[in-house]
Amino acid sequence: MEKKQSDLCLEILRRFHAAGILDDLILIGSWCVYFYQDYFAGVPYIDQAAIKTRDIDFLIDAPSKIRHNVSIPEILKDLGFVTIYKGTKGYIKLDHPELILEFLVPEKGKGVDKPVPLPKLGVNAVALRFLSFLSGNTIKVEVENFSVTLPHPVNFALHKLIIFQCRFREGKAIKDRNTAVEILKALIKKGDVDILLQIFNSMIPKWQKKVIKGLEEAKEKDILNILDRDKS
Repeated sequence: MEKKQSDLCLEILRRFHAAGILDDLILIGSWCVYFYQDYFAGVPYIDQAAIKTRDIDFLIDAPSKIRHNVSIPEILKDLGFVTIYKGTKGYIKLDHPELILEFLVPEKGKGVDKPVPLPKLGVNAVALRFLSFLSGNTIKVEVENFSVTLPHPVNFALHKLIIFQCRFREGKAIKDRNTAVEILKALIKKGDVDILLQIFNSMIPKWQKKVIKGLEEAKEKDILNILDRDKS
């Protein structure tokens, strides 16, 4: 991760905290790998220089519970963020030469094929499947004088193993799979096997099969043996 990107990301978080909206957001996507550093202190972990992404994704699990009226485009405007509208549906992204911000909500029921308005934040969101799995088990990471909510690394890694199989771009799919594997290895070395098994065993069979398939493609026999421990 380049320093100018991480500095800009931190400034975004500072402003969200000052505006009183940071607690309404869950940081998901590849930036989690950066902020998991302290969680994995003392065990081998992913080289931060290898993390390359412009995308910052924020999940709003409960839009109706947002208390503050804050125009996110306005509070980030002086940093150089420009509001762009993606596709014919008008999905909002905040674009900067270094970073792109996007907002997501869990898809419910049959789903929707249009943006979900977030009027209190001045943006809209994309509704996607599987996101409730990320919001259902979170941790808080201390950053400066505030905390950032992230999916638990177990949920993050297992989620990656599910969604990489839906990627159209092979390079992105392999990157997601490899990231998931590295985080699972770090979790095992940290001693979080019980948590891994608990979360994996709580997943619906269809999702478990996708996780197994992903690990089989990666030829990760040691992790597969751990996940099969309760069934042997």
